[in-house]
Amino acid sequence: MNEPSKTSHRDWVVPDDIFENLVFNYTRDITHQAREGRFDPIVGREKEIQDIILILLQRGRKNVAVLGSAGVGKTAIFVKLAQVINEGKVPEYLKNARVIELEMSSLAAGTLSRSEFEGRLLPIIKGAAERNATKELPPIIFAIDEMHTIMRSSDASSASGVADILKPYLTAGDLHVLGATTKDEFRDFVAKDPALDRRFQKIHLEQPSSAESLKILHGIRPFYEKHFDITVSDECLEKIVEWTTKFMPRRTHPDKDIITLDVSCARQILFVGKGTALDLNYIRETIAVEIGLIAAAID
Repeated sequence: MNEPSKTSHRDWVVPDDIFENLVFNYTRDITHQAREGRFDPIVGREKEIQDIILILLQRGRKNVAVLGSAGVGKTAIFVKLAQVINEGKVPEYLKNARVIELEMSSLAAGTLSRSEFEGRLLPIIKGAAERNATKELPPIIFAIDEMHTIMRSSDASSASGVADILKPYLTAGDLHVLGATTKDEFRDFVAKDPALDRRFQKIHLEQPSSAESLKILHGIRPFYEKHFDITVSDECLEKIVEWTTKFMPRRTHPDKDIITLDVSCARQILFVGKGTALDLNYIRETIAVEIGLIAAAID
C-alpha cells in the first residue's frame, strides 16, 4: 500500500485529501515503493529509459507505449524509471516526479456498476491532470500495464473504455501516460483508434542478448544470495543463460533466466539447506522440470 501524503496547499477541483486517498486505495505509487527498497535494482535498459525521459520532456506527444514480447521486462521499465527519478538522475522537470500505476482490478474491486468504477477513476485522472497543468508540482506519470485492455474493443470488463476517459486529458496535454503491452496487442487494439495512437510515441523493447542477460543476473545475484543465504558462482549464472538459451528457446530473456535462478536457489535450500553453494544439478533439475526432460539431458 502507498502512504497518503499531501501534494500541496492549493485549492484544487479534486482536493488533496480526496486525491491522495484515492491514490492510496486504488493505485500503486511505484516511486514510493522504490524509495522504500521494495524492488531489486533494474540492471540495463539505460537507452530505453533515456528515450522515455526524452518523450516525457516534450511539450506535445509526451506519452509512451513500451512494446515488447512477454518476459522482456516491459513492466520493469516502470520500476527502473522510478528508481532513476529517486536517484535524482533526471532533468529538473522530472525531479521528484511520481510514477503511479493505475491498477484497474483495484479500481473495479467491490464496484457494482460502471458509474461506481468511474467515480473512483475520474477524480484520480482529473486530480493528476490539474496538478500537471499548473507545472507547480513534480509531474504525475500514470503507468498502465497491459494498456490494450483500456480500449473499448478489449474484452477486459473493468478497464474496457478507460481510453475514452483518458483521451480528452491526453489531447489537452495534461497527462503523462507510460503504457506497456505487446506489439500485436497494440496493433490489434490501440492502433485502431488513430486519435489515441498518435498521442503515444512507441519504444520497442527487444529481448536482451545472452551477454546482456548475464549482466542482469550478475546485478541481481547479491539479492538472491542474501534472500536464500547461499552463494551463487559465476559458473552457475553462465550455465543458466547457456541452458535457458539452448533448451527454452520459446521463452524470453531475462524472464526465463531470473525464474530459473530463483527456483534453483529454492531447490538448493529445500534439499541441502542454507549456508551452501548453489549446485549446478539444481539448475539442471529446474530446467528439466520446465521443459519435460530428464535432468541428465541438460548439458
